Amino acid sequence: MAKTSNTKPKRAGPAPKSKAAQSGALTIAEISKDKLTQLANKHWSSAVLAGGEAPAFSEELVQQIYRDELGGGSDSPPSLRRVTMLELSQYLENYLWPNFPEEGATSAHVLSILAMVNEKFREGVPAWTCFRQSRPEVFPAFFRAFLALKATDGELHMHERTTYLLFAINAFQSLEEEAVRKEVLRLVSLPLWHALSPGRLQLELHDHPALLKHWRHAARREARAAAAAGDAHMPVQRRPEASFLPALVDEFLSVLGGVQEEGTDRRTTLYLERFVEFLTDLLSQLPTRRFVHALLDDRAVLVKCTLSPLCSGRGQQGVLFAQLVDLFRFYSGFPIADHTGEALGEEEVVAAHYERIQALQRLFFRHVPELRDLALASCAQVQRRDVLSKALHGLEPATLRRLVCRQLRLVGEDDPWAEDPEFLVEVAVTAYERRRLQAETVNAMPLYPTERVLFDEHQVPTLHYTGETVLALPKLNLQFLTIQDYLMRNFNLFRLEATYEIREDIADVLQRVQPYLRENDEVGFNGWARMAKNLEGFTITEVQPPKVGEMRPAAVSAEVVVDLSSLREDVRREWEEVKQHDVMFLLTLRPPDAYAQSAAAESGAGDGGTGASLMRKYGLDYVRGCEVIEMRDEDGQLLNDFTGRVRPDQVTRPKGSIRTMTVAMDAAQYQMDMDAVEASGAEDVYGTFNLLLRRKPKENNFKAVLESIRDLMNADCAVPAWLHDILLGYGDPDAALYKNMEDTLQTIDFKDTFLDADHLREAFPECDVSLTSSRADGQLVRPFRVTFPSFREDDAGAKARRPTLHAEAYTAVDPGPYPEDEPPQNNVRFTPVQTSAVLSGVQPGLTMVVGPPGTGKTDTAVQIMHILYHNCPGQRTLIITHSNQALNDLFTKIVERDVPARYLLRLGMGEADLETEEVFSRVGRVNAMLARRLQLLAEVERLARLLRVSESVAYTCETAAHFWLLHVLSRWERFLAAARKGGEAGAVAALFPFAEYFADAPQPLFRGADFDEDLEKAKGCFRHLQRMFQELEETRPFELLRTQADRINYLLTKQAKIVAMTCTHAALKRREFLELGFKYDNLLMEESAQILEIETFIPMLLQKQEDGVSRLKRVIMIGDHHQLPPVVKNMAMQKYSNLDQPLFTRFIRLGTPYIELNAQGRARPSLARLYNWRYRDLGDLPHVAALPAFAAANAGFAHDYQLVDVQDYNGRGETSPMPYFYQNLGEAEYLVSVYQYMRLLGYPASSVAVLTTYNGQTALLRDVFQRRCAAHPAFGMPSKIATVDKFQGQQADYVLLSLVRTAHFGHLRDVRRLVVAMSRSRLGLYVFGRAALFSECYELAPTFRQLTARPTALALAPHERHGACARPVGEAPPSPVVVPDVQAMAVLVAQMVAHWEAAAMAAGYGGGGQYPASAPPGDDVGVEEGAAAEGATGEDPDDDGVVEDEDAADPAEEKADNKAGAEEPDEAGEQRAEEGAGPMAED
Repeated sequence: MAKTSNTKPKRAGPAPKSKAAQSGALTIAEISKDKLTQLANKHWSSAVLAGGEAPAFSEELVQQIYRDELGGGSDSPPSLRRVTMLELSQYLENYLWPNFPEEGATSAHVLSILAMVNEKFREGVPAWTCFRQSRPEVFPAFFRAFLALKATDGELHMHERTTYLLFAINAFQSLEEEAVRKEVLRLVSLPLWHALSPGRLQLELHDHPALLKHWRHAARREARAAAAAGDAHMPVQRRPEASFLPALVDEFLSVLGGVQEEGTDRRTTLYLERFVEFLTDLLSQLPTRRFVHALLDDRAVLVKCTLSPLCSGRGQQGVLFAQLVDLFRFYSGFPIADHTGEALGEEEVVAAHYERIQALQRLFFRHVPELRDLALASCAQVQRRDVLSKALHGLEPATLRRLVCRQLRLVGEDDPWAEDPEFLVEVAVTAYERRRLQAETVNAMPLYPTERVLFDEHQVPTLHYTGETVLALPKLNLQFLTIQDYLMRNFNLFRLEATYEIREDIADVLQRVQPYLRENDEVGFNGWARMAKNLEGFTITEVQPPKVGEMRPAAVSAEVVVDLSSLREDVRREWEEVKQHDVMFLLTLRPPDAYAQSAAAESGAGDGGTGASLMRKYGLDYVRGCEVIEMRDEDGQLLNDFTGRVRPDQVTRPKGSIRTMTVAMDAAQYQMDMDAVEASGAEDVYGTFNLLLRRKPKENNFKAVLESIRDLMNADCAVPAWLHDILLGYGDPDAALYKNMEDTLQTIDFKDTFLDADHLREAFPECDVSLTSSRADGQLVRPFRVTFPSFREDDAGAKARRPTLHAEAYTAVDPGPYPEDEPPQNNVRFTPVQTSAVLSGVQPGLTMVVGPPGTGKTDTAVQIMHILYHNCPGQRTLIITHSNQALNDLFTKIVERDVPARYLLRLGMGEADLETEEVFSRVGRVNAMLARRLQLLAEVERLARLLRVSESVAYTCETAAHFWLLHVLSRWERFLAAARKGGEAGAVAALFPFAEYFADAPQPLFRGADFDEDLEKAKGCFRHLQRMFQELEETRPFELLRTQADRINYLLTKQAKIVAMTCTHAALKRREFLELGFKYDNLLMEESAQILEIETFIPMLLQKQEDGVSRLKRVIMIGDHHQLPPVVKNMAMQKYSNLDQPLFTRFIRLGTPYIELNAQGRARPSLARLYNWRYRDLGDLPHVAALPAFAAANAGFAHDYQLVDVQDYNGRGETSPMPYFYQNLGEAEYLVSVYQYMRLLGYPASSVAVLTTYNGQTALLRDVFQRRCAAHPAFGMPSKIATVDKFQGQQADYVLLSLVRTAHFGHLRDVRRLVVAMSRSRLGLYVFGRAALFSECYELAPTFRQLTARPTALALAPHERHGACARPVGEAPPSPVVVPDVQAMAVLVAQMVAHWEAAAMAAGYGGGGQYPASAPPGDDVGVEEGAAAEGATGEDPDDDGVVEDEDAADPAEEKADNKAGAEEPDEAGEQRAEEGAGPMAED
């Protein structure tokens, strides 16, 4: 009998503390008792506002809360918990903003709003929504109050300054918000130059004549305004646009000047770090850089930061500040024309630099006699820092000041720092020293992380990043300075994301191998790891001399020796499968002795698994990466060779257990290490390695991707001119729309797109459609050819007129006499919006298609490809997706359309999973072409025999071509002439020369009733022959090319017209594609909203430019930015750097026009309403209301969806047996009971998917299902138990969803995750969670208002049976059974199970008291996990986001996933429960 199991949460000890308690996070009890909650319930909660019971607004209350909770009037910053609680209570949305006064706002009110906005940014939720949706007209007044805050409120405390500054950072990073953009951009406009020193202002205006004109015009306008206003006039120098930023800079420099190296207050340091971040952000966006750069140069902010004790000292406190200053320095000297945005090439940078050096020498020669020797020296000598610094130090202070301030005008004379000669020297040296070129910097940068980067928390933070601190990382926001800047940021972030994953792997291995120091000072290991092996030997074998113009070796090779004899057979096989290009890591471990270890343990210094503590605990001194070239056994036999050096018949079993690997070291890193040895006597790293570490292939592709990015940085990237500015975030977002492009297609053959004439009219509702027919019968049936009016209409009157389309129904040519000659036809009735997407995709330019769940994204993409192929047959198209599964689904549908298989090619590992009869890999296509050649030549031979021609014409493709010209084509031409001359009804049948060849076609071939009809039939037969010989001509190169490699290369570069691959494969193979000369005209990307920015960009550049111009004509991006973004495991990269922002999402933020599909066909309309509010106008296709499956109610349930409120179970809600591994036993038990109930009513297991929002709950659910369902014949396992993230792109008829959290909203607060969770079910959705908690979440309110509008106690109808329920959806069952809690549900199920067992025994199934081996006939039980029935549960062909890896069933694997960053952050680094591979997942 099924009872509630005694399952405990995994790894939970006796009465464990919840993770909320351990981390200081808020519990539901604390929230309900807290005074802030009581204040919210009284003054601004949604419930009290809806009931009209809230008291009048009290400014005193705002000041009290600011004083008590937000640190007002105190030197201490507020508690993050209090700020979080205020923000969660909707303090901003319901109280602060609705009551913000347009005049006279208090500083407490303004600062409270700033704190709430900052908290929203920290939490990663939309921060400007309430300003946009409510009282947008008040926002300018609020911003004025923000600007005036310091002037009116006097001196702010340091934490208040930081809050103020952080709001400014967030505002300047939100330029896509129109209201914000309007306010902030005027703060960095031309009036800012009123703060420049007179000399610098004169230089800037002299260098920019156009700005000088504007400056003079503004001065005249200002003079007129001053004369008109008199004393009431405020000079421009005192207005915010001229004073705001200079005042902030002055305040920053004042604080910086008072800082000492040691003992600086952490609040002061944080403020200084935030300000450098702010300056870097301003310089890294062109709209904010234009006028700010000159101001910062004039104030010498960079030099002052460099000379400050915090930066120049050696204290640990200033490390992050120094790293931020380095990033500031990078953007301060970035090679770009500030006012035009034009990128400066290397030659321009070098030429400009030497021109400045020469000007400096001329000045020395004329005005500084002391430096005349330097004036006569070479430029190479003058540009050296040491030479220039020494010369300037020799000048008198007065001479030095005159030189720097008056003659060079580098600093204003009134600058307080100008009294310091050291400062003046540094300013001059910084201005004139040679700066390293970006290409030199990139090429000198190692691709593999070393121990210094791996354990630098400022660059690669741990999992627990909360967003409170600054990081020395670039940001991917809206705009980039140049393509080089774009690539550099992505390169650094991608490298650091890979570094984080590598660090986690190293930490895991070290904890497993447990190194220790033996008595003889040798390193031993107390454990073992399958991914690591101690070294038997390491030797550098070759250091090739540098290439011309380079300083580093061309290549460095080494031999690595390992002994595999101690490994298990399965692990040994894994090591022996190591192949060329695999990346491995060499570690030097010197663990401390036992005394040092015990001392560290007592002090706690060795605790933790990452960072410096891990290095100390295990003595990790060095980490170096390498790439495998080859591996040999003891006899020298080459293993795993893919280069062709070893023939297949020569492969034998490896000999012995010793394996010798030849590896390639990083030449740049090797040069750096050798330089350190020579310069400072550092240890030779390469003689110390003692452990070799390998990684999983799916996670180890980072080096190839980084090489692709570096190659792009070293080359001139030819981004299409129409896409360049949009890619960087500038210009008109509409510029790449097809209506603004040249060479648009005015007439498009839509082939089978429209099912009939009515469908065609429906597809263009905004146009008048003029339909004509060129068919002989005059019918208006497909196919249709449509001619559009001019897309670029400049006449305003013409724009106002309703456009007219001219559509022509034409007769498709007879393809041939055989049934297989008939092309397949489209059966999808595309909606008007889908049609507009197809039209846009066929035209040149950028097409963005947003596809909500179930709206037919894949069908739309396939139709675009089909129409594009037939309208532009000479063009080649590249298809890119994120996952293999989505790519295979899209490719399979293309195969089923009217596109010849010989033009299709699928690259990458996932091709083996294609469910097609033919093989579409490179080797498979070549073999298919050769096999097809033999078939076609056999047909030629048969034709020749029937025409009484020697059969030798079918010997080769060349002889067949001659046969075509001399015998086939000539006979056809004679036939045409004779037939047309006769013109009689039976002439075609009598004269047709190939009748005998087509004797096997359906007869009669010619009816003889109509001459034109018979002639068209003859032409169809000839077209069949024509295609046959054309195909033979296309197979001719495969006949001539002698090697398989040459044939494969020809197939890729010439033959294939549609090439499909994943984004990872594109990044890995870019260099190979360039070498082969791969070319394509069009790029289609599915799952665009799930692909990293750089992995979207690389596929645009897989071909060489032609005369500096990109060949790319179309970019079609299809995705859904309202669903989950790419997986980024490191939370800092997500929160701080926006690495998980796809290019698709960025384009939409920039305002690029997009087409949003607006009719879903997946879910019941009631279920779709749970998420369709997130889209502009998402409706339903007719069949979701008409089909019986959608019209009938869910048997046994009173509602088709319901939120089931689950209270504490055994006194506990959520638990966390280990950090961020959230579980909820009550929800798990309740959900499993409902699943059992469904199975007992006859629901197939294959139609039910169990989803949750955390990995920990997934593990717990599997355990409960295993205990209660797996072995019972009435139940079996559901088709899928997965996280919501993992199930993106898939669907099920019925979904049981566990929300887990009871103390905090957790990562479900990300609305994108909510959309995925709500949109997975077709017929029924039952959500188990804490209703009181989630109904209070502002971001989730539109969904949870609908969920809580229904009863939150589960309502059932146990008398109904699945498949036999006649009750219509929406109609309540008579006398529903209301289930109050988990226990009641368990009792109900137990009773039903007893009846089932009795019935089964009575029916004679089983015997001897045993349960039947299977359920009574017709019951679907025992479906194993993952065995989803087609059409019930599985991937959604028209959705995106398919993640391929299977869920990890083992709790240990769940733990490993969690450690690697598999769970989403809550408030302190709680990671997303995404189990798929990261951005470097193997293709």
